[in-house]
Amino acid sequence: MTIRPSVSGATSTPASSAPVSSTRGSSSTSLSVPVSVAPSSAASGISSSPVSSSAASGISSSPVSSSAASSTLPSNSTSTIDASEPTGSACPGNTADDRSQWCDFDISTDYYATVPDTNVTREYWFELVELNMAPDGFSRPVMTVNGSIPGPTVFADWGDEVIIHVTNNLAASKNGSSIHWHGLHQKGTLQADGVVSVTQCPSAPGTTYTYKWRATQYGSSWYHSHFALQAWEGVFGGIVIRGPTTANYDVDLGNLFLQDWSHQTVDELYMSAQLNGPTAMDNGLINGTNVFGADGDAAQTGKRFEVNFEPGKSHLLRLVNVAIDTHFKFMIDNHTMTVVAADFVPIEPYQTDILNIAMGQRYDVIVTANKDAIASDFWLRAVPQIACSDNDSVDNIKGIVHYGTSTGTPTTIGAEYTDACIDEVDSKLVPALAKPAGDQFWTTKEVVTVARNSENYFRWFLNGTSMLIKWENPTLMQVQNNATGSFSQESNMITLPNANEWIYLIVETAIPVPHPLHLHGHDFSILASGTGRYDPTTVTLNRANPPRRDVAILPGSGYVVLAWQTDNPGAWLMHCHIGWHTLEGFALQFLEREDDIKAQGLIDQTLLGDTCDAWSTYAATEGIVQIDDSGI
Repeated sequence: MTIRPSVSGATSTPASSAPVSSTRGSSSTSLSVPVSVAPSSAASGISSSPVSSSAASGISSSPVSSSAASSTLPSNSTSTIDASEPTGSACPGNTADDRSQWCDFDISTDYYATVPDTNVTREYWFELVELNMAPDGFSRPVMTVNGSIPGPTVFADWGDEVIIHVTNNLAASKNGSSIHWHGLHQKGTLQADGVVSVTQCPSAPGTTYTYKWRATQYGSSWYHSHFALQAWEGVFGGIVIRGPTTANYDVDLGNLFLQDWSHQTVDELYMSAQLNGPTAMDNGLINGTNVFGADGDAAQTGKRFEVNFEPGKSHLLRLVNVAIDTHFKFMIDNHTMTVVAADFVPIEPYQTDILNIAMGQRYDVIVTANKDAIASDFWLRAVPQIACSDNDSVDNIKGIVHYGTSTGTPTTIGAEYTDACIDEVDSKLVPALAKPAGDQFWTTKEVVTVARNSENYFRWFLNGTSMLIKWENPTLMQVQNNATGSFSQESNMITLPNANEWIYLIVETAIPVPHPLHLHGHDFSILASGTGRYDPTTVTLNRANPPRRDVAILPGSGYVVLAWQTDNPGAWLMHCHIGWHTLEGFALQFLEREDDIKAQGLIDQTLLGDTCDAWSTYAATEGIVQIDDSGI
């Protein structure tokens, strides 16, 4: 069964045709399309209305979005129908009284080894467009997916096939592009990981790149550009893959995006970041909106995020930190959250009033609307931690939770907290599906340092190497051409040739700056973390059922020990998810099972070659030169 958006005249470019590409350019001065202009219908794709088991309106997140009809899908349907998202319950047994069930599977199913065969394909059309928008009332140039920030949500059920056609119309800024589906393992679909210089060349303006992958995991995440700083100009959106949950809830309100925001483009700020370190951000947004200025001030602009809770009901919120450089503490005044997933990993439920969430991380939380004796309106807060994040609106990144039909302004007071850029405590992040870490076969240690280059720009180093790879010569091209023996030192490549071995990675730094580390292609197990130098004679590794996720914090002046198994052939990036740091070289690659990549035919040579040819032609014609950019 194929599910298509109800968009008149929607067409797609075959995957073998020249894909979309982008380039860092003068985006800060050339984005002039008015906000009221929506992308063309041929690429407007699927609307971003949230999932709700009770048919409630859920969380509204898109200032500008396309519309599409939605339909309930019979499990044995083979027809093509219009649908924007799954509705109702796709699987018998998955009800508000028992969210642990999912068709013939449940929360105890080993999702690393078993995937439902749904016979469903969900197809989306995205268009990257340049606009002027004012998310907090202050207008500035942005880059968007289908004309909105955040872009449309990709909805699927566990086991569905997903196809997304991404058209790059960033011609004014001469930007190439790619889209990374954050946290998805991409087993067998490594080319869909969407990382320029690694899995593909940038897709050029005027071309369309088609990504195809299967929803082998379930939970909450986001997609974003993996080209320079483009994600933080606005090229991102949500991913919701429905499946079982470790606790029950009544209403799924969909993604809740927390982000920092500047009134200059991040491209404009990058020069200062290279010379002086990260600059202060002006504000923050919650699902793409916020006010700027103090309450009661006549000069205040913008609009607060608002969401309605049904009194007495429990609500699932899918929190995503999409910031370039802000660690948040999240809270809803007077409410306790039940945390049920960390990244794409279901966990044993635990309760907290305040949640730490680093850049790139996700948490699924359940909140019950049972505080009507206190108030009918409550502040929802995303608080930047000044220990590692600089923001001029620390106390004003807030939304409003209304009970029922209330429309009042909250007078509630936030919980007390200690300012700190830390992960949730490892002992709380207990995977519901227990997986011990295997014995180490191969161990490496990466030491993080920072220095200035010959131009006096900051660069980050891992074991003395700052990543610098080329848009026009991605890693998979070198694998395809049997040229992997000539990887440059700046590619920061680690080869993992053997199958199913356990890799132990120790990352350590003396610098008092925490870093959110993200691994593509895998979850990793967090065996240990702490401050000071890692000492194997005194540190006890947790191998029994350690936390698993795809983003973990390297503590400032500390270490983290990560482990995973080589069960996924591919070229996988690992990097700091602070946008400035990635661009300044804080990254390395793992070339996993190169022989199996070739033997299993995992590279589409036509797609790879056509994309790179289109990019090379565009770059030569437009005089695009890669400078001050790590390549990813």
